[in-house]
Formats: sequence, C-alpha cells, structure tokens
Amino acid sequence: MEIKAMKDYKECWAGRNDGEGVLHQRLFQNISFENEVSPKDFVIIGFAVDEGVRRNKGRVGAKDAPDVIRRNMSNFPVVHTDLVLRDFGNIECINQNLEEAQGNLASLSGKVLAVGGRTIVLGGGHEVTYAHYSGIKKAFPDKKIGIINIDAHFDNRAVEASVGASSGTGFWQIAQEGELHSLHIGIQRNSNTLKLFDTAHQLGMQYILADELFFENLPSVYQKINAFFEAMDVVYLTVCMDVFNAAIAPGVSALAYNGLQADAVFMMMFRHILKEEKLKAMDVAEVNPLYDTNEITARLAGSLVNEWLMHHHRED
Repeated sequence: MEIKAMKDYKECWAGRNDGEGVLHQRLFQNISFENEVSPKDFVIIGFAVDEGVRRNKGRVGAKDAPDVIRRNMSNFPVVHTDLVLRDFGNIECINQNLEEAQGNLASLSGKVLAVGGRTIVLGGGHEVTYAHYSGIKKAFPDKKIGIINIDAHFDNRAVEASVGASSGTGFWQIAQEGELHSLHIGIQRNSNTLKLFDTAHQLGMQYILADELFFENLPSVYQKINAFFEAMDVVYLTVCMDVFNAAIAPGVSALAYNGLQADAVFMMMFRHILKEEKLKAMDVAEVNPLYDTNEITARLAGSLVNEWLMHHHRED
C-alpha cells in the first residue's frame, strides 16, 4: 500500500549528536525508515488527518501535528540499546475522505501488529481511534481487545447520517461492530452531556473521572486498571491531549481549563499502564500546532510516547 507522506517527515528526525556509540544515541540516530518489521519493533505512523474534527465542529489544525511531534521526540536519549524504532511516514486525508484515510491506517497498522510489531500513531484528530482499533482487530480477530482512553470526553456520539463519522463517534462505531471493552480515564463532567454518560453506561464503558485522579486514590485506580488488563488479551492505549490542563496543553482542538496535570500522580498511573505486556498499540491525538505555545503540547505528546519506548524493551 502506498503511503502519501509529507515530503520532509524524515527531516524531522534531527538533533544534537554527542557521538555514534550506543551510550550517546538519541532517537534521531536510532530511527529507521525501512518498511520491514520484526517482533517487538516500534513502528511510528503519522495520521495527518483532522477531517473528523471539522465534522465534529472542533478547531481544525491537528493534521499538521505528526511532524511537529516527531521533531519534539528526536532529541530524546535512547534508554534501551536494543530499541528498534521505525517510521513509516504519514497517512493523509484526500478530498475530505475520512473513511479512506481511516481504512489506510487500519490496513497499515494491522500489518505491523500481525507480525508482532508495536504501533505508535501520531495524530491527528481522535478519529484515529476507530482507525487504529480497526487495524488491531485485523491483526487479532479472535482476541479480546481492550481500549484504554485517556480523555476528557467519551467520544461515543452516534453517527449522524448528514455528517458521517467524526472525532467524537469512535467508540459508538466500535460498539456497533461488536463488543466494546473500554476504560476511560480523565473523564470530565463538564465535557460530556448526560446523554453521553447514559450512552457510556448502555455500552458498558468503564470510566474513572478526572476528579478521582489524586494520590490517595491511586490504589483504587491501579485496581481498576489491573482488573481491566486481566480481562483482556490485547490492549490499545489512546491519549487525547485535551485531557490535560490548558496551561500545559494549549494546542488542542478543545481546551480544558480544569484538565489533568502531567504530575507525579498522572505519571505513576501512566507508567503503570505502560509496563503491561498486553499493551500492543498506542496513539496520541488532538495536538493542534495552530494553537500551541512554543510547541509545549507537541512536546508533551512526544514525551508520553517516549515513556513507552523507555519502559519496554525486547527482552521483556
């Protein structure tokens, strides 16, 4: 399958060169652009798409995020010397054909996962969830797939015929195609109507409110996460950047004044998820460079991706 890539996505991988030895390496020195995958390789795919945000009446601009995130990841040090990191370029949305773009991501991610690779998708709007999940389903058709969604929103709106799928319909779409197994962390009461809460209950969507993420409550949060993993065969993690406070994530499609902080409590919870071997796929969504400040939202997104690279290696 041909990937229509931005002409300079490879040039995003540049940084400070302290030497070529394994102890000096940074991600830009480790990245490979070869279209081959071995088990436990990490494969980056850019989802340069925000048509779903436009349909959902959000602030467009997220389609430009993948390359900005790459640039902000480039200089991170390589922590595990056996890291294999590949970049397969960007998938774009042509003529507002969101469904085709989602199909292309599903096909490519499915092929990577089927041979034992691990996918990291850089969004783009949160319409990436339906596409990425579809790829996981292709790779693991007989497995029980769980989704952990770190997000202020449920994204479980029903598809309107006149509008089509959007960044807010992913979990509703998944539920229409089979059983939905999801755990949503960071949900805001002021970001979801009672109808969306009701839909979440109807579809069996588990959730942890943003208000529940505080230090004293971490044992309870861990317990819910552990129980979720135990019940699943494969888990996919999606992070919508609008879950974070506007002060640290201004560059998103929908701002959250009372969103989460990337503090010790959040990072302990996040790393607790990343250490699980059943985690096979991850994406970050809704970074919008048009509204970012000094690329801090893109930097945060890249840092969250890098946490997975740091907390897993081939010998696990």
